Amino acid sequence: MKLFQMSCAAWLLVLSTTLFASGAAAHLTYTKLTTSEGLRFVIVNGSFDADDDLSKFRSVVISYHAEAVNFDSPGGNVKKAIELGRLIRSLGLNTVTVRTKECASACSLAFLGGVIRVAEAGSIGVHKTSFSDTKGMRVEEAVAAVQAITADVISYMTDMGADPGLLKLSLQYDSDDIRYLSASEMKQYRVTTPDEEEPGPESQVASNVSASLQIPIAQNGIVQHPAGTAPLKASGNADSKTVAKFANGSALDIKGREGDWYQVSIAGQTGYMHHTWVWVREFEENQFGRRYIQIKSVDNLEAARSIVLNSKIPLAAHLTTNGWFAITVKTPGGNDIERSLLRSLLASHAIPKDAVVTFGNTYVREVCCSAVVSNK
Repeated sequence: MKLFQMSCAAWLLVLSTTLFASGAAAHLTYTKLTTSEGLRFVIVNGSFDADDDLSKFRSVVISYHAEAVNFDSPGGNVKKAIELGRLIRSLGLNTVTVRTKECASACSLAFLGGVIRVAEAGSIGVHKTSFSDTKGMRVEEAVAAVQAITADVISYMTDMGADPGLLKLSLQYDSDDIRYLSASEMKQYRVTTPDEEEPGPESQVASNVSASLQIPIAQNGIVQHPAGTAPLKASGNADSKTVAKFANGSALDIKGREGDWYQVSIAGQTGYMHHTWVWVREFEENQFGRRYIQIKSVDNLEAARSIVLNSKIPLAAHLTTNGWFAITVKTPGGNDIERSLLRSLLASHAIPKDAVVTFGNTYVREVCCSAVVSNK
């Protein structure tokens, strides 16, 4: 991507001279921007609200082929900001902020989702979280709620490669105050990532982890449906009209994505197919026709690693298109071995009762942990 070829200073210069001032909206909206250098940004505008639909963000990013995210937000709901940050990371996007835009409070958490993070000094503000959701609770309930969200923030910061010590700094400033970070503080707390010219000692490790979590843009695919054929829908809705049906193995082009639906072109017709019906060529799970025994899915890599590494049977974890991780049983594949193995494992209570055999069309790549079996 072009962004990876630019220094941090160049990114900031481009954005500072391109972005225009605008008032932040009440809820999240998304603006597309292409700079004169051809860099494609999605600008997140407004306050984070608990009921914001982030599938709209995903659709804009994928259809626009965005490379990075910029923010104009005073903050808002912490959980929603963390959700957006994890989505940004799963999509392999970078984040950039400049002083002509505001990214304060909860917005700073969303910013941490970037694979590469670049910020002008004074462009990111932090303060103590306002726990408005605890109003009306008993003291014990309120304390438990505050402890839970604090634990979520620390876990998230750690997952994103930032220093949780940033939270301690934030707690020094009341919710009606704001503390804008200097360049040295952003570097100290790993809010920003090192410039290519100044790599940190852990940069290679972080780069490898980040690369494993990037999701390629789906462009070409093959129909792969458990029933043997998949319907082409008139719109991205299961109840919409079926335009035609196509057999497994039919090639198609993916033009965009709207929520869980791909907009596709197939055999001269255009329409929509659910993403679970399409095997994508750009993904690294590149064995068309292979089946997997999926036993569960989790929302973060560390949880996935823990399940795999502590299992009594060989397991693997796969990054999926929604940024979660599917846990599967390690099998050689072929000859429909998965169905008979599933019955055997269920009978012995070795796997959960809701385990299923799937084509794994949503699997992007295996991310953990090569043929590891616990000795427990």
